Amino acid sequence: MKNDERGEVMINLRYQPDKQVGLYPQLLQSLPKVFSRDDVLGKGRELGLSFRQIRKNILIDDYRVGKGMYSIEGVESVPQEVSISDDPSPIEKVKPVENTEVNLIANTSMESLIPEKFEGFVEWGHYSDVKRIVRSRMFYPIFVTGLSGNGKTLMVEQIHASLSKELIRVNITIETDEDDLLGGFRLVNGETKFVPGPVVEAMEKGCTLLLDECDLGSNKIMCLQPVLEGKGVYLKKVNKWILPKKGFNVIATANTKGKGSDDGRFIGTNVLNEAFLERFAITLEQPYPSVQVETKIVLGSMLKYGKTDKEFASKLVDWADVIRKTFFSGAIDEIISTRRLDHIVKTFSIFGNRMKAIQMCVARFDDETRDAFLDLYTKVDSGAIQNETESEESSESTEDNVNDTDEEVSNY
Repeated sequence: MKNDERGEVMINLRYQPDKQVGLYPQLLQSLPKVFSRDDVLGKGRELGLSFRQIRKNILIDDYRVGKGMYSIEGVESVPQEVSISDDPSPIEKVKPVENTEVNLIANTSMESLIPEKFEGFVEWGHYSDVKRIVRSRMFYPIFVTGLSGNGKTLMVEQIHASLSKELIRVNITIETDEDDLLGGFRLVNGETKFVPGPVVEAMEKGCTLLLDECDLGSNKIMCLQPVLEGKGVYLKKVNKWILPKKGFNVIATANTKGKGSDDGRFIGTNVLNEAFLERFAITLEQPYPSVQVETKIVLGSMLKYGKTDKEFASKLVDWADVIRKTFFSGAIDEIISTRRLDHIVKTFSIFGNRMKAIQMCVARFDDETRDAFLDLYTKVDSGAIQNETESEESSESTEDNVNDTDEEVSNY
């Protein structure tokens, strides 16, 4: 190797470099192809290199070719810009490894789920019993059954409103399944996340889960079996066990007792699994309210909608009571519910006419039943037709006055 070629060779240093790196090319150019220990020490001292630097970087076994003789032929080169130093460089701090565990569960923080108080609500029936159970904060599943529109769901909601306790209401249908109830994977902000269902939310919040229209569900709601035991539920999709907090409870409402509808009035209801029904501690049967209680309910609705007529409220309740007695005797196939009375009161607050409100709200029934209901009301409230006639005459008079005014303006 020629001297100028050797000057370009950078030795592979075993120790940390320092700022005297530029002296090594000069040292190599001044040495012969094979050099002795004394040769390299003498030349190195002339260039200002210490004995330790030369011994540690050049006088090593890798370059030894004989006793006291060395050569740098075939040495791998390193860049000249690399600086060398006798002092070891400070060790860099190792950055902590970030947790790469994927969080598959989405954050589903929800606002307050306390129901709003219903103006004009009347406490009746099983209200005090259910309220006592909810206040106890015990896990005590309840099954509330009764005909449509008699206030089952409203009762549960108002109990929780009075106690300022959160309530999650889930309307059950034939399509309701484990994914709807316990949760499933959803697209959240461009990522696939497991979103907990209402059952899991209720368990984690320690609030009440209301399974509304429970008898419309299929065997898919059997996923609630462990939940109805109060022991928690396993989310197999994310391998997580959920335990209920203190205060969690389940209340179910239905139009049947879970045995289906024989008369076909509640089409779509199903026969629920016996093991499912057995997990409810008690079943409460809720009838329609008495005449006295329903009168208070109707007056409360009138107060809510801003048009109170005590006489009309009394007539409506008497009319509904007669229809229900006839229904339960088997003479007719339809019934007037408390909810239907509320619809009539709301319609009355809009149009201000008793018969018109009733006609519009009973039009959902077949023609024969509708006419029978209307005829019965005219017998209960003999002044209704007269009031309707006076209202129509007043309306016609108002229209005539408007037409006369339009004509005068036109002539002018």
